[in-house]
Amino acid sequence: MPFSKAVDSRIILTRLRETLAEPGEGQERLDRIVKLIANGIVAEVCSVYLRRDDEWLELCATQGLKPESVHHTRLRMGQGLVGRIAERAEPLNTGDAAHTAGFRFMPETGEEIYSSFLGVPIQRLGEVLGVLVVQNREAREYSDDVVYALEVVAMVIAEMAELGAFIGPGPMEIARPHQGPFFARGLVGQEGVAEGRVVLHEPNIVVSQPISEDPEEECARLRAAITALRAEVDEMLEADFLTMTGEHRDVLHAYRMFAHDKGWVRRIEDSILSGLAAEVAVEKEQSATRTRMSRVADPYIRERLHDLDDLSNRLLRLLAGIEPNNGRDIPDDAILVARNIGPAELLDYGRKLRGVVLEEGSVGSHAAIVARALAIPLVIQAERITREAQNGDHILVDGDLATVHLRPEDSVTNAFREKIEMLAEAQEEYATLRDKPATTCDGVTIGLHMNAGLMADLPSLPKCGALGVGLFRTELQFLIRSTVPRRADLAALYNRILNAAGERPVIFRTLDIGSDKVLPYMKRPEEPNPALGWRAIRVGLDRKGVMRMQLQALVRGAQGRPLHVMFPFVAEASEHEAAREIFLSVLEREQELGHTIPATVRIGAMLETPSLAYAPGRFFKMTDFISIGGNDLKQFFFAADRENELVRRRYDTLSISFLDFIGHIVGRCHEHGTPLSFCGEDAGRPVDALGLVATGIRTLSMRPASIGPVKALLRQVDLGEVRALIAEARAAGTCSARPAIEAYLARRGIAH
Repeated sequence: MPFSKAVDSRIILTRLRETLAEPGEGQERLDRIVKLIANGIVAEVCSVYLRRDDEWLELCATQGLKPESVHHTRLRMGQGLVGRIAERAEPLNTGDAAHTAGFRFMPETGEEIYSSFLGVPIQRLGEVLGVLVVQNREAREYSDDVVYALEVVAMVIAEMAELGAFIGPGPMEIARPHQGPFFARGLVGQEGVAEGRVVLHEPNIVVSQPISEDPEEECARLRAAITALRAEVDEMLEADFLTMTGEHRDVLHAYRMFAHDKGWVRRIEDSILSGLAAEVAVEKEQSATRTRMSRVADPYIRERLHDLDDLSNRLLRLLAGIEPNNGRDIPDDAILVARNIGPAELLDYGRKLRGVVLEEGSVGSHAAIVARALAIPLVIQAERITREAQNGDHILVDGDLATVHLRPEDSVTNAFREKIEMLAEAQEEYATLRDKPATTCDGVTIGLHMNAGLMADLPSLPKCGALGVGLFRTELQFLIRSTVPRRADLAALYNRILNAAGERPVIFRTLDIGSDKVLPYMKRPEEPNPALGWRAIRVGLDRKGVMRMQLQALVRGAQGRPLHVMFPFVAEASEHEAAREIFLSVLEREQELGHTIPATVRIGAMLETPSLAYAPGRFFKMTDFISIGGNDLKQFFFAADRENELVRRRYDTLSISFLDFIGHIVGRCHEHGTPLSFCGEDAGRPVDALGLVATGIRTLSMRPASIGPVKALLRQVDLGEVRALIAEARAAGTCSARPAIEAYLARRGIAH
């Protein structure tokens, strides 16, 4: 049977709209659709395969194949031509199906007599929901018109599937979207557990009428939305705070270029003229963009595709007349779900959130930094969560295990609530220790301090029992703004922080940017390995004006009180010496200007590179204190990127080699009388903290919620016994002391 070279998708969509308006359950509706498509494209076979789950596709309707194969023929993702289309999210067009790479013979379908094969993914916003296939006996490839028409029809089927148009009893229950449980495993962004209801950062727009009755009217709607979109971008570019040059402005210029790209707009208009509603036409182009993003390795090109994807989201909101969620009207048990989010946007939601789940993000991203500061459980890189989640869905977030349960079954919910209750009971027990010292059974007292990054963190200081703030991250005030903060504003902030801390000391870490922390108004150099590049004190010494401004703000904010400042990522003694000289010159100048200078000043350094452990003795004599930055030091010691899931868990803090290295640092500091502390995630893990303390660390700084568990454990152990266990493990040639320490705690009946 011949098939048409030129197919008018508008005719097929008009008939499809009439078919969808007819009464009937999901199976009847799908059966009518495949028959309609087969007739419209002049194909002998038309079939629809739908996703059953993450792994399987099921033949759910066909015109031309054996009817008994419906709901019995299944293919894995990647298996056969259909599975290949679903896996790659791209069409497959061949005149000789049986001899095409990946072909799988399914005898129950009777398809062996058909040579020509065309399949297109049924996808929505980059998520493949199924595959639409047409076949003919005659051996020839389908024309571009047929391919395009089938893609347009597939978009409508995807929208109807999202609306639940194909739900029915029995086998067609698989067409029920967003109903069953969904589980995602990601990465730990911030520890903690939370139960609540989903709040989507980006609204999920579902189009009830995906087929347009008046293409000209839809094009007019699109043009109006495009005009509004371009005005938004132009407004961002014309804002006073972006008049300076820099990477942020360059990015916005690229953003503006995409918004004015005629090819992008023309492709959307072509889809509208083929019969799609404007929103569906935008989604069709957005799906193509997301498919391209999944295949691009180059980070620059991926970033530009992200820009295009974000523009599509903005355009969809304008077409639908929906404002983005800004955190004003959210439920008390809100858990935010987003593809990604900036630090300022997350701060808009603030402590109203119980948890955050991101489909993207990194351990060191701005969002992760803010989540830690707000003590909000955060799971990052949770695949497909934005596709599956709906506003109001019941959700469980376990930041300790990096797992997310969406619409969980009762058994999962009950087990999760038991964990929350146990944690709450433990917190009550820890509260009783708040005013007691972290003194071990053999009389060694450990100083426990908290990490902070926002003014909102300071109320936790007396509540958690911390002796002070061992690390205040000053970069957050720079990251959440579009311009360099004013010195007077920073001085006022630092003054409020010291007021809130009262008599407890606060150690301010100077601006730690670079690597994964990028200021929007500072041009970022192209670096093959940013973690080992231009960052932290290196930026400060090259941009002395910014460093001086921040140090002036710290001096003025102290208003005569003691001031503790440390410089991050010091790799050589000369760097610390240069930064110290700048600070002393600032103090001298402030005194000359008649400003009140701090009663005492202590200038410290963060030891985050192995090189500094072997610095000359004059460094240890010169610096007033040293804080080991455990997160960076461990990744450099083991040459294992802490954001790379393939390697970051391979290496253990309680490795004998790492503990011996920490012991070396302890010895150097003891030799010169230099106060030493350990700051980082491992300081807040009770067993890891015990190993560090047994190695000689006497001050730890951690997130507020970890102080109770660490103190409770330390008060039940004998450090002499733990030191002996580590020595035995070392003598036996064991790689890690963890098994021995955990066995010791188990024998003593000490929970950890």
